[in-house]
Amino acid sequence: MGEEKIERQIRTTIKRRGMSYRTEENYVSWYKRYVKFHNLKHPSDLGSQGLEEFLNYLAIDRKVAAGTQNQAFNALLFLYREVLKIELKGIDAKRAKTKKTLPVVLSRDEIRNLFAHVKVGLPSLMLRLLYGCGLRVSEGLRLRIKDIDFNNNCIWIRDGKGGKDRCLSMPENIRVELERQVTRSRLIFDEDVETYGESRVYVSESLDRKAAGKYSRSWEWFWIFPTASRSIDPRDNKQKRHHILEGAVSKWLKAAVTKADINKRVTAHVLRHSFATHLLQAGVDLRSIQELLGHHSVKTTEVYTHVLKAIAGRVSSPLDDL
Repeated sequence: MGEEKIERQIRTTIKRRGMSYRTEENYVSWYKRYVKFHNLKHPSDLGSQGLEEFLNYLAIDRKVAAGTQNQAFNALLFLYREVLKIELKGIDAKRAKTKKTLPVVLSRDEIRNLFAHVKVGLPSLMLRLLYGCGLRVSEGLRLRIKDIDFNNNCIWIRDGKGGKDRCLSMPENIRVELERQVTRSRLIFDEDVETYGESRVYVSESLDRKAAGKYSRSWEWFWIFPTASRSIDPRDNKQKRHHILEGAVSKWLKAAVTKADINKRVTAHVLRHSFATHLLQAGVDLRSIQELLGHHSVKTTEVYTHVLKAIAGRVSSPLDDL
């Protein structure tokens, strides 16, 4: 089994399981780095010891973050278990240290200031949506027409992190702009049909096959935030309409942060952190916030209680008593 054949098998297995294209690219990248590290030896000849050596190299020599090493470990475990059908045992590698960091959070005033300086239109709608619903940026970008329920004032997040669905209340503040965005998307959809004979977007191969290719061409599965032009989908080399990319959101956010003169490292995920913290401040219970964020465990959500305590000044400094 040559290197190219293994790569094809990794990609095929990932597609068959309906995993994301980003995961596909990451797993293939780690496979290539792994065999390059071992001088192009076949993975089946390396086994547990070969994996341990590579993980130690990442932790000790490259000093990668714990999340990066875990990503490599998961990718290579997938390679052995799902592609090569080899069960590894007794892996005893040095693991990268996990840093316990608290999230960056914007105050309500900083959020208002940020939104006052963001460009009107799509940039404003996207950033308000991410904050208003506590979305991961990928969840906001991947919204489809069928996920917006104006009649019931809710937004559906389908196949989120961990493969979970969840339903969120639609902020009244963005309802009108969302309706306008759907209208703009319809114009793009109709233009595709008129120009190319169909409007096509990405839908997982297995799901689209069951519907005889109807989903990828339907209005219901079209993106809420489509790109201005079509491009080639690297999964099947067919021309499709993609959703806008994360880079655009980062650009809009950076420009707004600069104009608002906010001296914090603000990413799109900071809006999600701020959403959770502000709900806690408003008295919403931790379990409800966990469900809104789509966290697997409430322990993940508990990090916001630490932030809240600091903000509230629950433990006062003795300096203030002097």
